[in-house]
Amino acid sequence: MRTDPAPATRTECHHRLKGELAHGTHRGQTMDRWQIEVTAGGRIWYLLDVERRTAWVAVAPTGHPKATDR
Repeated sequence: MRTDPAPATRTECHHRLKGELAHGTHRGQTMDRWQIEVTAGGRIWYLLDVERRTAWVAVAPTGHPKATDR
């Protein structure tokens, strides 16, 4: 996330979220939402602020996020 927050090549462990989860808002600005799988169930979701060159951690649950269950 620190060295390559928006990798050009998607992997199963690090990718942009899709559909209604693809974007999030931080401080009134809409940004792309990304996910990194850190354990079998644990994820880090972050918003990528390209202008500020900052990744805002939005969610870091120890289990699989229910929002992605469909």
